[in-house]
This record gives sequence, C-alpha cells and structure tokens, in this order.
Amino acid sequence: MSLSVYEDLIYFEELNRADRDEITVVIYESSDSVRGLDPDTEVEDANMMKTQQADKAVRDGWIYFSSSLYYVSTERKSWTESRNDCRKRGSDLVIINSREEQVFINTLRKGQLVWIGLSDGETEGVWKWVDGSELITGFWYPGQPDNYGEEDCVFYGFGSDPVKNWADYPCNRDLIWICEKRI
Repeated sequence: MSLSVYEDLIYFEELNRADRDEITVVIYESSDSVRGLDPDTEVEDANMMKTQQADKAVRDGWIYFSSSLYYVSTERKSWTESRNDCRKRGSDLVIINSREEQVFINTLRKGQLVWIGLSDGETEGVWKWVDGSELITGFWYPGQPDNYGEEDCVFYGFGSDPVKNWADYPCNRDLIWICEKRI
C-alpha cells in the first residue's frame, strides 16, 4: 500500500475484512520491532556507564565530584613525574575551572601543598593548563606568581586562604599531586 499509516486509519472502515487483518499484522510487526526502545535510551545508557565508571573508580581510590574523578597521591614527586603518574592512570594533573572546584580541591589536599596542572614552562608568564588551554581565572596568593628563580609550575596551598592560594614553584621539587579524569 502506498498510503501512510494515518491515511490507512482514515479509510480503515472502508476496507474489507481481509485488508483490515493485513494492516493489523503490519502494525503489530512494526511495533514489535521498536518495543523496548526509548528515544532517550542512548542518553540513559551513557549516564549508566558514567555511573558505573564512577562507582568503580571510587572503589579504586578516586573521588567523584561534578562530572570528574579526582585522585590524591600519597607520595611526593616532581611536577613532571606527577603528571606522568596521572597519565598512567588515564588522567592528567587537575585543571581548576571554578571557585567551587577550587574549594573542593582544598578539602582533598588535607593541608598539604599539591601540584596542579598549570605551568608557564613553554613561554615565561603565559600560564597554560595541561590540556593546552590558557589560564582564564586564577586563584593566586597575593604577590604570586613572582617567578622567584626558575618557578614554572604551580602548586596549591600557599598560605591559609582556601581560595587564593596558588603559587609558582620550581618544577623539580617534590610534592604530592591531584589527578583529574573527566567522565
């Protein structure tokens, strides 16, 4: 038949019994082929996978917050060694995009100085995150960055302010670090 389903329904009463049975079978076959499918299924499946991924990561020592997983090291390494450790874990050093995330990171560090994924190692004074993006909003301690000597990497935790506490520091010093994995 060349008529649409809606046109078929309009003319349904005009059809003889055999034609109506044929249309009914076609309608049931069509509905069986899509039964259980939901237009939002792909979104629901993706959300379920994210939830499962987050649950497994939390069991492996990661902490979930705002669409990312965070891992806090227990050992001390240079900025480069810290970044390499994060990469081995399928992540990178943390990128702080908001005041909310800055405050959250403060709770993770437990009073210790920690490496974050910010450096001006490529071009002095041009601060870039490990993903290559330039720094837009910084949470520098007053007077920082000061580039006192060769200070091309950034740590979190300078001073007692939970928000404005970044400082530049020599990359070869050993600190703990925080990895971030976006999910």
